[in-house]
Amino acid sequence: MARTKAVLGAGARLSDYLSASLLARVYPAEHIHQILDKHGCNSQRIRSFPAVAGVYYCMALSLYPEAAYEAVFAVIAQGLAWARSSPLPAPVAKSSISELRSKIGHAPLRALMMRACVPLASPDIHQAAFYADLRLVAIDGSNFEVPDEEDNVKQFGYPGSRTGHAGYPQAQCAVLVECATHAIISANIGPYRASEWEVCQGLLASLTPGMLCLADRGFNGYRYWQEARQTGAELLWRCADNRLLPVVKVLADGSYLSAIYPSAKARRKNEGAIEVRVIEYELPQLEGGSTRYRLLSSLLDATTAPALELAKLYHERWQVEAVFDELKTHLQQKRRVLRSKTAELVRQEFYGWVLAHYAVRWLMHQVASEHQLLHAQLSFTAHVQLLRRTQPHSGAFPPRATKMSKTMVS
Repeated sequence: MARTKAVLGAGARLSDYLSASLLARVYPAEHIHQILDKHGCNSQRIRSFPAVAGVYYCMALSLYPEAAYEAVFAVIAQGLAWARSSPLPAPVAKSSISELRSKIGHAPLRALMMRACVPLASPDIHQAAFYADLRLVAIDGSNFEVPDEEDNVKQFGYPGSRTGHAGYPQAQCAVLVECATHAIISANIGPYRASEWEVCQGLLASLTPGMLCLADRGFNGYRYWQEARQTGAELLWRCADNRLLPVVKVLADGSYLSAIYPSAKARRKNEGAIEVRVIEYELPQLEGGSTRYRLLSSLLDATTAPALELAKLYHERWQVEAVFDELKTHLQQKRRVLRSKTAELVRQEFYGWVLAHYAVRWLMHQVASEHQLLHAQLSFTAHVQLLRRTQPHSGAFPPRATKMSKTMVS
């Protein structure tokens, strides 16, 4: 049966949320100035293309992946012209754009992500975003292609293939996502051949008490579990079917308590044990047969967290796959590779990509909250298209408001 498209309630105008510029509302210019100052890369004098606009520019690259660098700058320059009451934006050469991007680097954009990309759902309004007062988040990784340039090859590496290596080097990324809103609350990037957990470790700083973190089979090693639990977050992770998990106590709902150890030797000596709960179940497949699932959880009480509820809940982890689709397909418009020719600028472009995605999701969250809609009822693609159309006319990027006696500090 076909789903009926959701519509906004009477009086809802998405343009209302963009009138003051979406990017500038989500990431206020003053916050960016503070971060640029801290990293020593803010502009020292008033320029036609100040550093704060360079940060917004890195986000806009993902909103307009089909456009040339200069054309993307024209979008940003609309806001600069508005701020200066100038009728036309000042032209900027491609070399000036590259120079500013190199000066800024990736660290300020990552710092902005850590500061601004926070969970969005409210327990009072978005009950589906929580389980037993725990915010549902998911962690996962993916790969993406980068330009075939010497520095990218050196720092990220090629995937292997039957003919030697693939056509493009690839970077590996990991994201921590709020399941209900698809908001990326942390992200990290690393070499293609880095271990999945090595790339994911940078996300742990964003895991906090009051969260329930979902993850697939790649993250269930003893050390990984220990480090994630030290954040105070609860865990619900899938594990391999052949993992040795002795039954310590069978619970009323069919799950059982077990223990994981740092090594086989520690298991024999019963040293360093971490108590876990094991939930096993099977789901039928359309083509016949079934898929077996085995989950580990830090939620040990079968009364407050029944096994059937946790088994159903685990499949919310697939929301992170939808986020990767939004990043790669709808923001990048199926563009095969990022643009940047050096590893530092690939990292910068990656964090700009994440910030742009969060801005779109922030917009969708405002609409969903005000009009009491589920986030899943709103179209990510439609909001991206709306942002692309509206951004050039939004008066987006005013410089820092300063007294007449002061100049912009970069």
